[in-house]
Amino acid sequence: MGGMRRTVLGILAAVLLILTTGCSFATKDPDYVPPAPLAPLEQLKQVPVTEQTTLAAGEDVTAFVTRDKGIVCALTSSKGGHLNLPYEANSYSDAANNKFPVVPVAHCELAKYAKPELTDIADDCAGTGLGYLGGTVLLSPDKAVYGSCRSGVTQMESEFGPKGTRNGPISKLRELADGQNIERNGLRCSAYNGGVACGNVSGGVAFFVTPEGYQLISDGGKTVTGNLKQAS
Repeated sequence: MGGMRRTVLGILAAVLLILTTGCSFATKDPDYVPPAPLAPLEQLKQVPVTEQTTLAAGEDVTAFVTRDKGIVCALTSSKGGHLNLPYEANSYSDAANNKFPVVPVAHCELAKYAKPELTDIADDCAGTGLGYLGGTVLLSPDKAVYGSCRSGVTQMESEFGPKGTRNGPISKLRELADGQNIERNGLRCSAYNGGVACGNVSGGVAFFVTPEGYQLISDGGKTVTGNLKQAS
């Protein structure tokens, strides 16, 4: 009986030793301040480009949706202002557009979005001055534009806006994980800081867009317009 008791006590002692040496306790540092997010151009420059094979969405298009289904983007092409988009009906492939040069672009749509600032309105909407809405952003190699002339909702609003169907072409796209970058034809996009940044890094042209607002960056990164703080 004494031998069995000593064995049980030995086992208990071994278990207690493992528990006390194998466990650690972390306490939150009340003085810790997380680093500020990188500025959009810095994010695009510094983060390695992600493997993007699974993000292909048809010929010559790389498209993705953010994890929260708030923003959809495509790294694609434009001919005379006609965009090759996998999630919006378009006339990009019409033979009449073959006379125009092919320009690499990045295009995004938002499910919820802010109004464009008056100084960033880039079209008079056929002389009416009406119908220029937010919710879209377009990057070409030399400029970024927020908003466009349109009537009705975008495909992104239709699927994932407040009254969205939650199904359609965007719902079938792959996600770009937060903090990852992709690149196509000299343009990069990154999902980070609650939104998406896309830019021509070598030209210092970019945009950053979230449901709350946007930034348009030009002049080699020196000029920033929009309604978000420049530090974002």
